[in-house]
Order: sequence, then structure tokens, then C-alpha cells
Amino acid sequence: MSVVEAAASFALVAGLLTIMPGLDTALVLRTAVAQGRRAAFATALGISLGALIWGAIAAAGVSAVLATSQAAYTVLRLAGAAYLVWLGLGLLFRRARPEAADGKGAGGRAFLRGLVTNLLNPKIGVFYVAMLPQFMPENASHLAMGVLLALVHDIEGMAWFTLLICGAHLVRGWLSRGAVRRALDRVTGGVLLGFGAKLGILDS
Repeated sequence: MSVVEAAASFALVAGLLTIMPGLDTALVLRTAVAQGRRAAFATALGISLGALIWGAIAAAGVSAVLATSQAAYTVLRLAGAAYLVWLGLGLLFRRARPEAADGKGAGGRAFLRGLVTNLLNPKIGVFYVAMLPQFMPENASHLAMGVLLALVHDIEGMAWFTLLICGAHLVRGWLSRGAVRRALDRVTGGVLLGFGAKLGILDS
């Protein structure tokens, strides 16, 4: 299998996973509605960087520890669960007031939120540990190939996030109404709490 064939095959698998509804989609959509396109793209970039970092450390063999060491996996899993619960509770009990829409510092905070959310999700690392070996051509550098495949995943993710963000922008006027915003916060907060509970309790 050549590098091109490996990347193309991985793109099919990663593409299907990208469009499945999940935590990243909920986070980007909510940011797009509440804070605008710039903050939403910053969140998406943070998520993408987190995936790239996971891909690199998986290829280097570091995140293999997560698949073999129950203690290491548990520590990261509980940290990620606590962070998601904190985000979810913040949305559920948040007062209905406008957020900084593309204002000073909003992009940086959104970027960090996306990055930290992905880095504290050990399932991303386990995904790469499980998938990357299946798409490693002979004599290819594992680190370079892992980064390449993670970049393929990131490109697909950014394309999907762009569609979501642009779609949300078209109907942002309606979505930004007070009642709709509160409902969106409740739904997104519930999603984050659900993922946090699943990560921290159901997966234990």
C-alpha cells in the first residue's frame, strides 16, 4: 500500500466518523450561534490542533500507553469528564445575556476551549492508536505518516465545520432569539453533561 492509497483509504473511514453527530459538532454549532463565525472557526481550529497532536503522539507510540495502562487512561478520562461536566453546567445555569461576539479575546478563548476539549478526550488517542497501524505503508516513517493522516482528518473536519458554521450563520438571526438561545444552551449543556457522564462513569 502506497502513501497515497493509505491516505485515501483513511480519508473514507475518517470522513464517515467526522460527519457523525458528537461533542465537537455540538461545541462548534453552539459557538457559531452564540459568538459568531470567527469564534466558531477558532473553536474548530482548536479541535483540529488537538486531533493533530493526538495523531502525532499516537504515531510516536506515546498514546499507546492509554491503550495498555488502565491507570493512565483512567486519569485522563476522569479529567476529561470533569471538564465536560464543568462546561455543561456552565451552559445549563448560565444567565441569558449576550456573549462577546467576535470581540477581543473571544477567539482565543474559543480556540483554547476546542483544544482542551479534544486533548482531554482519551478516546481520540485510542482511536488513532487503533486506526493508524492499519494505514501504515511499509518503510514509511510512523511519525510522518501519523501526522499526515491526522492532517487528512483535520481537513475533512474543517470542511464539515465550515458547512455547519455557514449554515448556522444563515439562520443566526432566528437562533439568536432569547428563547431559542436558552434552549440551545440547555441542549448543548445537556449534550456536554451526557458525554461527561459517559466518559467518567459509563466507560469506567
